[in-house]
Amino acid sequence: MNAPDRMLPVPPPPARPRISLHRLVLIAMRELRAGLNGFYVFIACIALGVAVITTVGALSDALHTGFERQGQTILGGDVTFARMHQRASEAERRWLAAQGRFSETATMRAMARRLDGEEQALIEIKAVDAAYPLAGALPVEEGLAFDAAVSGSPGAAVDPILLERLGLKLGDKMRIGDAMVTVTAKIGDEPDAIADRLTYGPRVFLSLETLQATGLIQPGTLVRWRYALNLPEEKGADPAALLRIRQRAKAELPEAGFSVADRRDPSPQLSKTLERLRQFLTFLGLTALLVGGVGVASAVSTFIERRRNVIATMKSLGAPSRLVFSIFLIEVMAIALIGVLIGLAIGLSAPWLLTLLYGDALPIKAALSFSPRSILTGAAYGFFVALLFTLWPLGRAELIRPSVLFRDEVAPEAIWPKPRIIFATVLVACALLSFAVLMAESQRIALYFCGGLVLVFAIFAGLGALVTRVARRAPRFRLPELRLAIANLGAPGGLTQSVVLSLGAGLSLLVAVALTDNSLVSELRSRLPQTSPNYFVLDIPKADYAGLEELVRKEVPGATVVDAPMLRGRLVSLKGLNVELMRVPPEAQWVLNGDRGLTFADKVPEGSVLVKGEWWSETYEGEPLVSFESELARHLGVDIGDQVTVNVLGRNLTARIANLREVKWESLNLNFVMVFSPNALRAAPYTMLATVALPKGIGLNKEAQVARAVGKAYPMVTVIRVKDALDAFNRVFTKVMVAVRAAGSITLLSGALVLAGALATAQRRRILEAVILKVLGATRRRILVSHLIEYVMLAALAALFAVALGTLASWLAVSQVMRIPFTFSTWAVVQALLVATVLVAVFGLLGTWAVLRARPVPYLRAE
Repeated sequence: MNAPDRMLPVPPPPARPRISLHRLVLIAMRELRAGLNGFYVFIACIALGVAVITTVGALSDALHTGFERQGQTILGGDVTFARMHQRASEAERRWLAAQGRFSETATMRAMARRLDGEEQALIEIKAVDAAYPLAGALPVEEGLAFDAAVSGSPGAAVDPILLERLGLKLGDKMRIGDAMVTVTAKIGDEPDAIADRLTYGPRVFLSLETLQATGLIQPGTLVRWRYALNLPEEKGADPAALLRIRQRAKAELPEAGFSVADRRDPSPQLSKTLERLRQFLTFLGLTALLVGGVGVASAVSTFIERRRNVIATMKSLGAPSRLVFSIFLIEVMAIALIGVLIGLAIGLSAPWLLTLLYGDALPIKAALSFSPRSILTGAAYGFFVALLFTLWPLGRAELIRPSVLFRDEVAPEAIWPKPRIIFATVLVACALLSFAVLMAESQRIALYFCGGLVLVFAIFAGLGALVTRVARRAPRFRLPELRLAIANLGAPGGLTQSVVLSLGAGLSLLVAVALTDNSLVSELRSRLPQTSPNYFVLDIPKADYAGLEELVRKEVPGATVVDAPMLRGRLVSLKGLNVELMRVPPEAQWVLNGDRGLTFADKVPEGSVLVKGEWWSETYEGEPLVSFESELARHLGVDIGDQVTVNVLGRNLTARIANLREVKWESLNLNFVMVFSPNALRAAPYTMLATVALPKGIGLNKEAQVARAVGKAYPMVTVIRVKDALDAFNRVFTKVMVAVRAAGSITLLSGALVLAGALATAQRRRILEAVILKVLGATRRRILVSHLIEYVMLAALAALFAVALGTLASWLAVSQVMRIPFTFSTWAVVQALLVATVLVAVFGLLGTWAVLRARPVPYLRAE
């Protein structure tokens, strides 16, 4: 017997050759030779979102660069020092002169009147010295040169609109306070208008000597003194010198109470507003990108479906799953790169076009420049979103079996990608969230926004799946068109999930904005008092108040006059901490910027409700106390017992918070953020502020007569008609809401692109279905009606879900954040239904037309 045969060793399987990245890219590029058919919506969705984000960033860069380049002109010098009430002392003027050349200006509200007293208008006086302006020039449209116009005999250079309101012309005289002033010039745009506070009327330039002659400068008058300083030429261009001068001012003028700004950031308030607007619009662009991500996933899924045989062939020839995944990932990211580049090109060119068309409407001349931050932010968001919505369908693609070569699957299998793909998808989502939060000015708002987006997507994805499942289990209806429409809603690869998700997200945003707008307007209208005042009267000297009140009651018996002392002061510290070092929520930042109105009272003001603490007695004479508005106290982190320091008339006043008040600002009663105990401010020079409410039934002529009578008897007071102020607010509010809705429509446009892509994706299956139905005897009318029913049902579902979610979001924002009653608007619901119906019907019927034109014989022969 022969020895047993020795078993030959089995050689190990040959190692699979590693394919270099270069070869992977070559294979992917060869795959793309077939063209970009099916990826146009993919590219459009990425390009739209990237374009919005890049446009916002580039425009912001242009404005910020304009600020930096024109900072000296916008500010009126290298550095400015400003404060209310008190003119610089001789010692302070000597300190300013020691630093460089300076110019002094004074701004205040007043009334300009015709000499016959028949017409009057609210104006903004700007009194200047001979050195003004230190930087730039003030253009004169007509009349004397600016220096000559405001110097010499009482002359005024005015905004031309004032002459139209008063019916005057160059050379005519008008009365300002106690002085008769001659109109000597019409002015153009002043160079440092942005650096001044908000103006309420046409600008009138006077000399400082003329301002003194008007008699308007009285103790306690609300006048803002501003000192523009030009440093020596060798220091003016040095940012370190600007910082040193600010530090020296704090050290050598510790209680002067000046607000200091320099040409690096000439208007901090406007800069913060621009940054917040940038963040808001960037979030909208990200929303559009994420909604468009549904179209990205759909396009990738369709691409994989068309390449199923290619993938199966690769695997039959031994290609590993990772190789297949890598090749198609490179292809898809190359296409994403095209979308990102198109978006960047649009975004970087948009500021140039906007400046060309609307440059005159911008507050400054935009200097076109692009920072790496804007470009990288747009590109990063684009690639993050493309990768997020690409990994999942590509992960499923690598699991396609070679057996699909030998059979045609009716529907894709419900399989999950491998764990590494799921982990990578979660990792990209976390990276996108982290990037959005880190790039935001307010991380808290960014987290809320991103959390809301995730919730919206989860809800609509779940609803789409639920509708599909319900449609599959729905009973069979007798009407063929309805039965076919419901079958399409539940069909594999149908439109339901794409339409509900894409349109639903966009419509939800619009419904939320519309309902919030409606609630705000309803609240303002409903809570305005039945007897709202007719006029606000400002700058009343203490000695004249009694006579003014008597005059009003004499002119209109039964008139109600309510008064309050009025000063201006700047918050210096809270709880011993310098407010310049505090980080507070954006909604409370305004309290720390510039001067605030202050008053004192021995009783709780009307329109306020004490919510915590106790009010001081009418005879209180202890340490200075202050009552703080409760909502702002919560945002600023202060409470009863904390110390508050304000600078009033160049002196720091520290008071202890004694109580908190809830203020109903819309009541139009005289209310302030801070109300002090009388002993704290009684000795300070102040003016009176009053409201005048006339009895019901008083006509416009009598109302105007009261204002004229007050103006003639007391030329130094300022009379503002409440209705004019409310109309101005409504105009601004309307513009803001229109802008927000227009920006929100970008998301809806992205949803429309996704809808178009979904319909294009489903067209092949729809054509095959229509061909079979035609062979079985179905008419074009029956196919059209079935598709129309399906589209109407989809539109209704998307709109109803959007209304529900948008209503919930608006209710949360209105009732929990703004803390006002929520008001539902039927019109907002109707608008959502109409928009959804039109979008789905238009895109759907365009697709149906292609389906109806398909001829059965050629199509069946090709199949």
